[in-house]
Amino acid sequence: MTVLEALQARRSIRAFKKQPVEREKLRAILEAALRTPSWANTQPWQVVVAEGEALERVRAGYAQCYKDGVKADPEIARPEEWPEACKKRTQGLYPAMLRDCGDAVNQFGPLNQRLFDAPCVLYLCMDKVLGHWSLYDLGAFSQSVMLAAAEQGLGTIPAITLVNYPEVLRRELKIPENAKIAIGIAIGYTDTDNPINNFHSDRSPLDEVCVFCS
Repeated sequence: MTVLEALQARRSIRAFKKQPVEREKLRAILEAALRTPSWANTQPWQVVVAEGEALERVRAGYAQCYKDGVKADPEIARPEEWPEACKKRTQGLYPAMLRDCGDAVNQFGPLNQRLFDAPCVLYLCMDKVLGHWSLYDLGAFSQSVMLAAAEQGLGTIPAITLVNYPEVLRRELKIPENAKIAIGIAIGYTDTDNPINNFHSDRSPLDEVCVFCS
């Protein structure tokens, strides 16, 4: 699989098989992602790999938070307002999912709350003293992880819901207080029998988002 093929084929996977991800595959993916460029070679990423009993504790902690009505409080806050172009794309998401997935779209909320039933979640963190440029580096690292995962035959989804409750993550995964928990990436083998995974989100045309200046 070429990089271009991986970019074109990759989609967010919302239902995974229970099959664990082999440790050697996870190591290969993360070793490859270490080649991600970063500002002044700072390499700000810190990765916490949650799997097995540790991930089940996180899942149980999240379930209790949802049951108790605890407000989500991710450390990278959601925007208070979307620009019009972003709002339009977001509003088109549900109709597109309904188009591709039919009634399976009703699984989306419950699967979100169960961390997509993934056998593994990568939590990407950085030191709290770092700023926006390091967050950009972390985003680039995320893409490297997801493309390397695609090459290994694994599905992924980066999602803010995976980091909804930082206090649960710190308690169950022993994440230190000086680490900002930026994003989670669920990773595993795609449940190809679940129609929720039929969804492939639309993209705006290049000329809508790019200007060539010469």
